[in-house]
Amino acid sequence: MTNIILFGPPGAGKGTQANFLKEKYNLVHISTGDVFRYNIKNETQLGNLAKSFMAKGKLVPDEITIDMLSNELDKNSGANGFIFDGFPRTEAQAEALGHLMDDKDTNIAAMVALEVDDEVLVKRLLERGKTSGRADDAEESIIRNRIKVYYNETAILKKYYQKQNKYHGVDGVGSIEEITERLSDVIDKL
Repeated sequence: MTNIILFGPPGAGKGTQANFLKEKYNLVHISTGDVFRYNIKNETQLGNLAKSFMAKGKLVPDEITIDMLSNELDKNSGANGFIFDGFPRTEAQAEALGHLMDDKDTNIAAMVALEVDDEVLVKRLLERGKTSGRADDAEESIIRNRIKVYYNETAILKKYYQKQNKYHGVDGVGSIEEITERLSDVIDKL
């Protein structure tokens, strides 16, 4: 089973690459945001619990997120592996994910991070903002803040996975095909 955490700043192309990788390696793409939306929309017990924290303006506790992810893994128990997108964000979450994977008799093979220069990201996101309708892609100051938050969060995780020799930075600039090939080179060696 190949389990990968796909990381990268906003605009790095994670969603696009996750789609190619899940097809190529027959992996299940787990976007934490999608998992949250599914559970809340379908009013699952975990979704209602998460919603109660969100309604108070509080962060959803890691345990609830891990329980949601555990359910996703169980739903896809025959998978060749998983691509985690949007999780973990903290060292505590990385440890909790590690324990969850241990419980499922598997592990995280690698954290693969798309590395893209800030100015390229800003340009990409402003372009995406013109067509996506996403408010957080329309204003440069908001974009720059999102990128800064990403680096503050990721620096911790980069060190965490480097200690385990599981961190792989991949150049995220070039054609979609070139980037997919670079990611595949890393995955093929796992």
